[in-house]
Amino acid sequence: QVQLQASGGGLVQAGGSLRLSCAASGRTVYRHSIGWFRQAPGKEREFVACISRFSTSTYYADSVKGRFTISRDNAKNTAYLQMNSLKPEDTAVYYCGANERGGIYATTDDLHSWGQGTQVTVSS
Repeated sequence: QVQLQASGGGLVQAGGSLRLSCAASGRTVYRHSIGWFRQAPGKEREFVACISRFSTSTYYADSVKGRFTISRDNAKNTAYLQMNSLKPEDTAVYYCGANERGGIYATTDDLHSWGQGTQVTVSS
């Protein structure tokens, strides 16, 4: 079982950028796929992006495609979410989760080891 911790959130103006990090601990982190989800106040947690083990595949929600980039550095046991051209509707708490099967997953039921999220606030 891996443990995850998201960080890197903050307050940014619309059009700005942030890079989130998902630090993972555990001997088999490199075998897990990592997904980013977000949850805005009063809304359900929604899928943002996912990356497979060894970075062979990535998948994005339509709402972030072309603006966000997911990546990972297995040597550092860390996944990243580069967020550019941020919009006020991107405001949410961002979480990362993992799946030991290593593929692409876009539902909360498929991921586990959710750590504390990181708040992203985009002002207009």
